[in-house]
Amino acid sequence: MPQFLNHVIYSNTVLKYLLFLASLIICFVVIRIIGCIFIRHLARHAGKTGSSDENLLTKSLKRYVIPAAYVTAFYLSTKILVISPGLTELIDAAALALITVMAALFASSILVLLFNKYWETKRKDANRELAVKTVSGLIKIVIWVVAVILFLDNIGIKINTLIAGVGIGGIAVAFAAQAILGDIFCFFTIFFDRPFEIGDFIVAGEQMGTVEYIGLKTTRLRALNGEQLIFSNTDLTGSRIQNYKTMEQRRVLFSINVTYDTPSEKLSEIPLLIKGIIDGIPDTSFGRAHLASFGEYGLKFETAYFVLSSDYDKYMDIHQEVNLRIKAAFDKHGIAFALPLRAVTLSTGTTSAKTRLEG
Repeated sequence: MPQFLNHVIYSNTVLKYLLFLASLIICFVVIRIIGCIFIRHLARHAGKTGSSDENLLTKSLKRYVIPAAYVTAFYLSTKILVISPGLTELIDAAALALITVMAALFASSILVLLFNKYWETKRKDANRELAVKTVSGLIKIVIWVVAVILFLDNIGIKINTLIAGVGIGGIAVAFAAQAILGDIFCFFTIFFDRPFEIGDFIVAGEQMGTVEYIGLKTTRLRALNGEQLIFSNTDLTGSRIQNYKTMEQRRVLFSINVTYDTPSEKLSEIPLLIKGIIDGIPDTSFGRAHLASFGEYGLKFETAYFVLSSDYDKYMDIHQEVNLRIKAAFDKHGIAFALPLRAVTLSTGTTSAKTRLEG
């Protein structure tokens, strides 16, 4: 029996092969037991809490971590054997490649999961899916670039020259595509700073519309007339934006003119009259009404009130009702609106006359 164990096959004794198999079996069994216990514990906890994140973590462990552990166990077990340098390099490179791939897949899935979890605690909105998808893609690209660089460095490939070349090429590409890169950076500004979201009605410069789409390079609005407005993200973040979504009420300021021959007692009644009209209309809050100034054509009354809604159509309906009621009340109380008048002097020889004409 000892002679059989000392029998040499391909530079290794039978005993070394048996030790290799024993080591491999023991490692696989230990990994299997630990993996089953850990995964079962996570699955049980996820079942109690109903957390989809823990289910995703469990799947990631099954897909990436446990296979990587098996590959590592096999790689370490091969160190028991005497293997030719060429085959050793091949095994080292294959094991490193598999472990690097598994590690990159696991790291990208965990980082995307953490980013998703972080963003869910902040805010849920219409463009969340697009933004999360974009950021997740960038996270995966960065992880895979780092993984490839580490893999090439560990297998002995000189990457300093490669990195320098990539750096010079990256600078050239950045200069050539600086407008596109600027729009991409502005997309992240919109994503994290939240000046507006999909569904918001905004005014940017002289243009206005409802936000329909926020992309890496452009943002698209639907204008009031129905056409689509397309802005580069740089243009939007560089302009002054008015966002009407968070507006809870709309302030209305208007003025009316009454004739100078209106009696003083009726002038003092006009603010109370307007206040009663506005208070009698639902979803309004009276602000003020005053005789503001002596105008060119009449006495100017200035009124301010609030429409307790951000809806523009509702604001117009309410303001129309205010105007109609003011007209009816003025007719009832004999208060005349002032009209622009122009005095024209006609001179004929020694005779002159003054005539008041409506402008």
